[in-house]
Amino acid sequence: MSQLAPMDRDAILAKVREILAKQFEIPPEKVVPEAQLYTDLGLDSIDAVDLVVTLQDMAGRKVDADRFRTIRSVDQLVDAIHDLLNGK
Repeated sequence: MSQLAPMDRDAILAKVREILAKQFEIPPEKVVPEAQLYTDLGLDSIDAVDLVVTLQDMAGRKVDADRFRTIRSVDQLVDAIHDLLNGK
């Protein structure tokens, strides 16, 4: 696993855009903080599992599955990654 140093929210949003575009073919311009992962971006439960695995690899840490299940928007995802990278 390659662990990332703490990042600010703008850098995390850019990385999320990159991941969603590459892994799920979502146009980067659709990945905005208010976008809903399931309804606006079309992710499903299998995509969510794949995303968790990618985030764990990115962060070098285990993602809290319970917290991830509550995430619905890109903004909430950015917050969760921010906390993960900053050891919260």
